[in-house]
Amino acid sequence: MLVKILKYIIIAIVVALLVAVALVFSQRSKQLSGEGGLDFGGQLTAGRDNPAPLQSLPMRDGYPLQVRTYGGADNVPLFVLVHGSGWNGLQFDSLASGLSGVADVIVPDLRGHGIAPARRGDVDYIGQLEDDLAELIKAVAKPGQQVIMGGHSSGGGLVVRFAGGTHGDLLDGAVLLAPFLKHNAPTMRENVGGWTHVLTRRIIGLSILNTFRITALNHLPVVQFNMPRAVLDGPLGDTATTAYSYRLNTSYAPRSRYLQDVAALPPFILLAGNADEAFDASQYAPTMGNVTDKGRYDMLLGATHLDLVDDPRTQAIIKGFLNEF
Repeated sequence: MLVKILKYIIIAIVVALLVAVALVFSQRSKQLSGEGGLDFGGQLTAGRDNPAPLQSLPMRDGYPLQVRTYGGADNVPLFVLVHGSGWNGLQFDSLASGLSGVADVIVPDLRGHGIAPARRGDVDYIGQLEDDLAELIKAVAKPGQQVIMGGHSSGGGLVVRFAGGTHGDLLDGAVLLAPFLKHNAPTMRENVGGWTHVLTRRIIGLSILNTFRITALNHLPVVQFNMPRAVLDGPLGDTATTAYSYRLNTSYAPRSRYLQDVAALPPFILLAGNADEAFDASQYAPTMGNVTDKGRYDMLLGATHLDLVDDPRTQAIIKGFLNEF
């Protein structure tokens, strides 16, 4: 009887692995049109005449993490700003400059992004982005300095993931700008408003393989970004990341039980525009408020997903929040 049970178990595992591999290779990347996605026009022009220079901060493995710093006054918190998917820290240049009087602002180009990534669109393992951010905080935070982490879109999702992970105790506060919560969260719009092409079958197959600790295919792309041709063909085109591997995409987002990550957030503010094309801003408060009472939710009338970052109201609200620390 025991032999027969073991036989069935082995057969089931083999079948599951074969199905997983079939799912992985049944779907491939495609050429995207560059139309119908998010409008990066404002993000490319706001406050970019003299952007803060990039500096290198070596990580534990020698990777030169690129960061921009915006000096603050005395006795102010450290404010780490995490950019959204497909882009880099340059998106925060105007906002970070405006906040430099109330915080020590530092803006990294996450590993796999920006002008000098080792491998654009990839990391070495799931969770590496969190480890990099923790190392960044430990390297630059002054003794006793409070730490606030903010992020936009997928960057906001990474802040949520960070709060629910092993380094969450490093945070004293959080700022979430239209954050990505999860593909099945009530806040989601289909294909994030035309911004993404998700290889769903491949993600399912790789998830099954990872359940069995098989990670050899985690480098394969699972999400593509519908970056406008005007961006890719322009002077900043080589700083855009157009696809994410499974391990990078997983590293960027809150875990499957995303509400547990949400519940682990420190005191936070969440800002979103009622004209957001990617997410349903009206669903943030009811979704997250079910698991935490530490948040404040502000709806900015007329603000789109990308315009939110450079909206003067955003800067004013964040200043007020940072002044509490």
